[in-house]
Amino acid sequence: MQKASSILLIVIYVAFHIQLQIKRGSCLTADGLSLLSLKSAVDGGDAAFADWNENDTTPCHWTGISCMNVSGSDDPRVVGIAVAAKNLRGYIPSELGTLVYLRRLNLHGNNFYGSIPDQLFNASSLHSIFLYGNNLSGTLPPSICNLPRLQNLDLSNNSLSEALPKELRNCRQLQRLILAGNKFSGEIPAGVFPELANLEQLDLSSNLFNGSIPEDIGELKSLTGTLNLSFNDFAGNIPKSLGYLPLTVSFDLRNNNLSGEIPQTGSFANQGPTAFLNNPMLCGFPLQKTCRNNNAENPPGIQPSSQENEGMNSRKGLKPGLIILIAVADAVGVAFIGLVIVYLYWRRKDSGGCSCTGKGKFGGNERTKFCAFPCIGGFPSNDSEIESEKGIDGGGSGVNGSEGDLVAIDKGFNFELDELLRASAYVLGKSGLGIVYKVVLGNGVPVAVRRLGEGGEQRYKEFVAEIQAIGRVKHPNIVRLRAYYWAPDEKLLISDFISNGNLASALHGRTGQASSSLSWAIRLKIAKGTARGLAYLHECSPRKFVHGDVKPSNILLDNEYQAYVSDFGLNRLINITGNNPSSSGGFMGGALPYLKSAQPEGPNNYRSPEARIPGNRPTQKWDVYSFGVVLLEMLTGKSPELSSPTTSTSTEILDLVRWVRKGFEVENPLSDMVDPMLLKEVHAKKEVLAVFHVALACTEADPEVRPRMKTVSENLEKIGT
Repeated sequence: MQKASSILLIVIYVAFHIQLQIKRGSCLTADGLSLLSLKSAVDGGDAAFADWNENDTTPCHWTGISCMNVSGSDDPRVVGIAVAAKNLRGYIPSELGTLVYLRRLNLHGNNFYGSIPDQLFNASSLHSIFLYGNNLSGTLPPSICNLPRLQNLDLSNNSLSEALPKELRNCRQLQRLILAGNKFSGEIPAGVFPELANLEQLDLSSNLFNGSIPEDIGELKSLTGTLNLSFNDFAGNIPKSLGYLPLTVSFDLRNNNLSGEIPQTGSFANQGPTAFLNNPMLCGFPLQKTCRNNNAENPPGIQPSSQENEGMNSRKGLKPGLIILIAVADAVGVAFIGLVIVYLYWRRKDSGGCSCTGKGKFGGNERTKFCAFPCIGGFPSNDSEIESEKGIDGGGSGVNGSEGDLVAIDKGFNFELDELLRASAYVLGKSGLGIVYKVVLGNGVPVAVRRLGEGGEQRYKEFVAEIQAIGRVKHPNIVRLRAYYWAPDEKLLISDFISNGNLASALHGRTGQASSSLSWAIRLKIAKGTARGLAYLHECSPRKFVHGDVKPSNILLDNEYQAYVSDFGLNRLINITGNNPSSSGGFMGGALPYLKSAQPEGPNNYRSPEARIPGNRPTQKWDVYSFGVVLLEMLTGKSPELSSPTTSTSTEILDLVRWVRKGFEVENPLSDMVDPMLLKEVHAKKEVLAVFHVALACTEADPEVRPRMKTVSENLEKIGT
């Protein structure tokens, strides 16, 4: 009996321990328990974190949680929390600091309130903290720089206040420090920036900082993009040391109380006037306010003597003899100008009588060298005439009998008007920007001819001035304008013909054809060429043009995939001629295929946010944004508007910029975003990532934060070399 009781006790003991082990095996890991504290800290957490179940054994399949196997641990450990833009209201629990393998914390775009707990920084593996767009208050904890690997810190658009801690100098691995849109105040402590040798981005805008701009900011040799100190209360002179920053750095010092002369050394030479606006006491280039020191000439309270005043008054008067001499000289000058005008009038009248006989060089009589024959009306003007190749023989009455001029901008590009009129031609495109033809001249050279419209006869001088400015633009990556024709009822532009279509067709295929496969090397070549062309338009062209409509269909390609920027300056010409650019199906200089009708386009997703506001005037930063979207399209192979499935039952419509930014925020694999055509080129991964960063800088929402096109081009040139 006693033996049986002992056996029974042993059985019960073993069963208890088996049950205990089973229960222990089904328990949630320590990381999971720490995460449940976040669920508890959020109002309505059960609904917001519906799949965060305490009965699970691991949190690794929970929404927003990333895990990884680490050495020394039997279970996968939590390395990422991405619960962004969920409109969550609550506080940040200190228990998150127990996630010792947590690398990335992303809670941006919610409504978290309260202070940032010091205990959070016990998570010693953290390298990226994104808490922007919440309602956090209190100070920036000095213990934040106890994190040895911290690289990215974005606390912008919160309500954090007081001064920056001097312990910030201990964040030696920091690459991005973004504190914009808070209530930080006081002077920035000295000695912080020399220790941040890896800092690439610094944004302290829209705070309450005062005092002078620290001299040691000039020691940030790794800085790129924009140094943004705008909308603060910084006072005093701008430190000359900022000129020691890399030449690619742009400044944004707007809306402060800075004074004195803007330094003229180093990086300052690359800054535009918008970088210094709304500092009333600031002067010097590039502002239009010159720096003057009148105190030395006339100290306060000291007036010129009466003798000096008499001398000055005596010099103001003119002697009668001098007045008569000036009047005679004026009369002679007016008479001479009148004679010149009469001479030119009769010379022009003698060269009249243009006809279709072709006796003169341009179809006029034998006495004239430049009588443009008005039979240019032979260009087809209705839809029934634009179906196939045909001659452009005017053969008839001309344009209302009016005279016109064919002017060669490039003197080495010679052809006769009759040759242009009778050459074989076919339509490349028809749109609100005019009809475009390919015309093969008698010497076999093809040109692109664009008809602009029939109006604008009262604005001839304005038209010619604009054409001459466009004609002076000469760059290997810009379509070259060769000649133009003007008549009251006809305006034509003759430019180089680029033979291999445009980037839109190369990326997505022509109608009825499969998409061509552009290698990474070709895409990078196209990107660099386009950037060089746009940078030239912005910085070096006579008019410092704004393109205003940068998109793949306006980037033409030759047989070697050299890129040519086309259609710059056209909107202004269309405005002069009175045509309505409702769409842009035809393109100056480009090859088939193009739109054959002027159907209105949908939303232009290449346009920057500020460009979509009616009444805003185009700026160069519009072009920078549009070029950034083009880069993203080349990288991803996706059009600027795409559908991204978010759940099994709904589809969120995202533009390409938001989709890519979201992918980087949640650390999606690069393979999920890049064009599948490029995945075969494994060696290009670093180059692709570098171009992504350039594109994201170009597509910043704030135009002042975007780099200049010159900087974009320089950064692209460094890639792949």
